[in-house]
Amino acid sequence: GAPSKDTLRPCTIKQVLDASEPFPNADFKIDDVGVQQLSFVGQIRNISTQATNITYKLDDGTGTVEVKQWVDVDANPALGLIGGGRDAKPPSQLKVGEWARVWGRLKALNDRRHVGAHVLRPVTDKMEITFHLLEATYVHLYFTKGPLLEPGGEKGAASVGAGGMNGQMDGGGYGNGDVGMRADMRTQHVGVNARRVYQCLKEMPQSNEGLHVQNIAASIKMPVTDVMKAGDELLADSLIYTTVDDSTWALLDF
Repeated sequence: GAPSKDTLRPCTIKQVLDASEPFPNADFKIDDVGVQQLSFVGQIRNISTQATNITYKLDDGTGTVEVKQWVDVDANPALGLIGGGRDAKPPSQLKVGEWARVWGRLKALNDRRHVGAHVLRPVTDKMEITFHLLEATYVHLYFTKGPLLEPGGEKGAASVGAGGMNGQMDGGGYGNGDVGMRADMRTQHVGVNARRVYQCLKEMPQSNEGLHVQNIAASIKMPVTDVMKAGDELLADSLIYTTVDDSTWALLDF
């Protein structure tokens, strides 16, 4: 089934700032995948304590964002706050210059974005920073380029959910979402849709003229506009060529 929208998505701060919002109060999207729960790391540049919240400005080298941790009138040990209300202050480990890990939700207020933190804790092992940036990069490439191919063209065993690790990819809503088909190694650098179009051209019976865009779209249950975009990607990589017209393609064997 479709992955939970609450799946945790590792990301960079630039991805947080660049996340799209289709319409007001809609779920934000990163790499065209809806996300609610985010996780990222950043170096604390500023701390501002107010009556209702403590605001941290975090910077991970890709951008800066404000992270708000709301303060209850009662002390909340789970948040690591010391005291409550106007007397609340951040724990001593969270100070300017130190790195912190954030789990929270992306919010927008008056066209300004911030992250409402569920958990904010110090990074005690600097390797966590490197690990997180690698994980965020891996998930980004998964959703933009498709799953990693093993030698022989099989999809890697690991799969990623809509927000992060250990979910099942929804395939962008096309057909049954199966992007784990056997793929020629030459397609490992193109996107998921382009790979599906290539596979269709490789396996579907056709004349020497190849297949028309409409036939491909019907076969793999993908909108014609997305098939055209995928075709442009394959044409640019010299994996297919046009035959009788610009909308009829065949594989370029080499």
